[in-house]
Amino acid sequence: MVELRIHHETTYRYRQPVSLGPHRLMLRPRETRDLRLVSSVVTVTPDATIKWANDVFGNAVATVTFATPSDILVIDSVSCVELSAVAYPIFDMAASAISFPFRYSDDEWTDLGALTIRQYPDGDDLPSWAQGFVAGYPTDTLSLLKDINAGVGSTIAYQAREDEGTQSPSQTLSLGMGSCRDLATLFVEAVRSLGFGARVVSGYLHDATRTLLGSADAGSTHAWGEVYLPGAGWVTFDPTNRSVGGANLIPVAVARDIRQAMPATGSFVGSPDAFLEMSVAVSVAS
Repeated sequence: MVELRIHHETTYRYRQPVSLGPHRLMLRPRETRDLRLVSSVVTVTPDATIKWANDVFGNAVATVTFATPSDILVIDSVSCVELSAVAYPIFDMAASAISFPFRYSDDEWTDLGALTIRQYPDGDDLPSWAQGFVAGYPTDTLSLLKDINAGVGSTIAYQAREDEGTQSPSQTLSLGMGSCRDLATLFVEAVRSLGFGARVVSGYLHDATRTLLGSADAGSTHAWGEVYLPGAGWVTFDPTNRSVGGANLIPVAVARDIRQAMPATGSFVGSPDAFLEMSVAVSVAS
């Protein structure tokens, strides 16, 4: 087990005071069987009212409202967690799911719902690309998923991308490069095209060795995927680093689409040239 302190600070600057609209924050780490949340504190400048709720996926969401205009907005989050995920997990899958293809139970299929449906049906290249990893019928389920996970990481060059938005899987395959959120989306959409239930995860990467892709210094924000396998439950796949399991990962939010799991979203009312800059600083340290 490792104890980690996560400090995530986002700063927006404006040329003159603007009226800040409600902001939606997803910064509180999500407790799992491998992660215990010890503490989490979110503070905002200027003074604001913060109300917490859980979204449809059970993620903790803060809605922030402001009473006065300001020329600066600082969102500061400090969390402490205990991470106990092992580096090489063993998954106890149900016998019915060991070989692909398999059939989810009626209840599982109903509850997975939209998590089995592609969110970017923008071309036929993705299903054929995913089918290329299927060695035969039947084939080992976990080996297939590991091959797709590694295939994304080896086919697509990681590139840090500061601009907003996520590339579609077809764009990522065509460009041959993408950010961690682009690679996570490609992996999740690829396995969905084969009939798996999958979701995208947004959170933090702990990189004590400073050797992992997608990290700055000892940690950073990160995105990856999870696939539901009967018996084993939600299994973590990080295509950016071609890894399986959550040994270096601190989840904050799970979602059908990465656009539902942004750390901070909001608006302001002011002149067209009011916005000056945004800066983000993240540290993940033991």
